[in-house]
Amino acid sequence: MSLTVKNISVTYNPINQSNIFTSGDFISGQVILDVAKDTQMQSLSVKIKGKAKVCWSEHYGKTTVVYSDKEKYYSVESFFVREDKNNGNEMLKDPSGQPYSSVVAPGRHVYPFTFQLPQQHFPPTFKSSVGKVIYTLEAKLSRSMRVSSKDKAEFHYVPRPDVSNPELMAPQYGTKDKQMKILNPGSVSMNINTEKMGYYLGEGLKVLAEVQNNSSRAIKPKYCLYEKYSFLAKGKRKVHTHDLLKEEGEPIEPHSKKTVTKVLSIPPSLTISILNCKVLKVEYRLKVYLDVPYASDPEIKFPVVILPPQPVSDATNSDFGIWNQPPGSNMYPNPPPMAPLAPPHNVVGPPGQFGAPGYNGPPLSQFPAPGYPGPPGQFASPSYTGPPGQFGPSVSHQSDPSAPPPYQEYQLYPQLPDHPKKS
Repeated sequence: MSLTVKNISVTYNPINQSNIFTSGDFISGQVILDVAKDTQMQSLSVKIKGKAKVCWSEHYGKTTVVYSDKEKYYSVESFFVREDKNNGNEMLKDPSGQPYSSVVAPGRHVYPFTFQLPQQHFPPTFKSSVGKVIYTLEAKLSRSMRVSSKDKAEFHYVPRPDVSNPELMAPQYGTKDKQMKILNPGSVSMNINTEKMGYYLGEGLKVLAEVQNNSSRAIKPKYCLYEKYSFLAKGKRKVHTHDLLKEEGEPIEPHSKKTVTKVLSIPPSLTISILNCKVLKVEYRLKVYLDVPYASDPEIKFPVVILPPQPVSDATNSDFGIWNQPPGSNMYPNPPPMAPLAPPHNVVGPPGQFGAPGYNGPPLSQFPAPGYPGPPGQFASPSYTGPPGQFGPSVSHQSDPSAPPPYQEYQLYPQLPDHPKKS
């Protein structure tokens, strides 16, 4: 950062206690610029973007091969200041409806913005040592003959649950027979069914097993839920598997038949299934098997889809599809009400600049006081848990789980179109 530009930062305002955004939500925030002296800007912008990336290396003797790929979901940039005002999207305006000046005086300057997330189902935020799905806000200041100044803030995104696929709520069935010899002569068979394929975090997974033990020894049914992470690049696939929970049932005596029911609790901390990304997948599977002495264990596997939680915010615009237009434009007819931004302290700027002397936006009496009881779901309402009268900090959620054998893939979301390979 140069001596002239002391700091540039971008933050967003949480809309719920869990600080999670979902499809169609509005995300509001501010770009804050601190300068030490009069500064001429070529452009000042904020961008919202979402993408998935994978990268890993493999060694073949003395040769190291790097595999990498990425998938872009969206990238929308809005400008507060730009030299060529006739090129691109409509320029953002200050809260009083006036254009921003390209010259700023010494002090702190605040530039508010609002985006609406698209209604499509994109993969949720995800991070591992090999791949990630990230959603970010990026601020960029460009000046003549200077290196651009930038800042970035990640936000946590989870899509709305989509249970329109009938496979998700349909029962699953499987059967397995095994003939044994020598040390444990006889046969065993099992019929397994589950109520459905799709489950919410923390929900119980009910397994019904009908076991026929015609062998000479007692056998025991066992259950395993495991996860499988797949990363894909350049025709290569890297797979991680990890057992999440293992449980067993009561022994079934020789020459007997028994029907047993087992309910497995799905851990609430799991990453939801990612099945609609071209470069990585997060999948889960239930394995039910019989522990047979002196023989290989017969087993049945079922796919399990972990669904997103129910929406925590409904702050959406009924005019779907218009999500990338700047507030104040004709294409953005009904932006949600925002709690006014508290003016920064000791701000010096030209008349009319937001937060500066001469600013003609909302009177100070309208700024949220401690305990401001705004409308439900609105920032600074009772659901907000930060310090009284303050906006929440920029927050990014990170998970670094480990990861699972190939099985049938289920297309639960619409196929996404190809996107240009650029950041």
